[in-house]
Amino acid sequence: MTDARILTVCTGNICRSPYMERVLATQLAGRGYTVASAGTRALVDYPIEPQSLQRLQQLGIDDGGFRSRQLTPEMIAEADLVITATRHHRAEVVTMEPKGLKYTFALADLSDLVRDMDVVPPASGGFFGPADDSFVGRLIDDVSKRRTTIHPRGEDEADVVDPYRRAPEVFDRMAAQLNELMPPVVRALTLES
Repeated sequence: MTDARILTVCTGNICRSPYMERVLATQLAGRGYTVASAGTRALVDYPIEPQSLQRLQQLGIDDGGFRSRQLTPEMIAEADLVITATRHHRAEVVTMEPKGLKYTFALADLSDLVRDMDVVPPASGGFFGPADDSFVGRLIDDVSKRRTTIHPRGEDEADVVDPYRRAPEVFDRMAAQLNELMPPVVRALTLES
């Protein structure tokens, strides 16, 4: 059985996407997921930005030996779910690899789409079967159907703030946004209420 692959994306891959990656990797550990991240204009091979790492450590999460990577079409094509920090990142992902259109979401939009969703485990008793019949695939199908019933956020509320080279307060705001948006996604991916 192959793990479902989740890819998180931001710009430099040192602030927002590694924060998402490390939180998801920690909270989904042992549940059949592999979580990685990349940047659309990555600072390749850099560690997590110290201010982001500090906020992860406040949650009891370490860097896991993290090093930043440049996003490639192959990474997108191999992912089962791509979660981006902003809608602009989503557009960049889909432009780079059109196949990703179906399974790429800005985090705020995905969080809203799954927030009140009743997630039902597959009848087979296992989460992952053939690629088109995986639990993540069925979840994405259900989420996609909800796009017409959930009112989207305004542009000013849809993106996670970029704290790079900014004041500590902006890193606090980034962490607060991510800490609010990620629990519904984790719940949907773990079938926990």
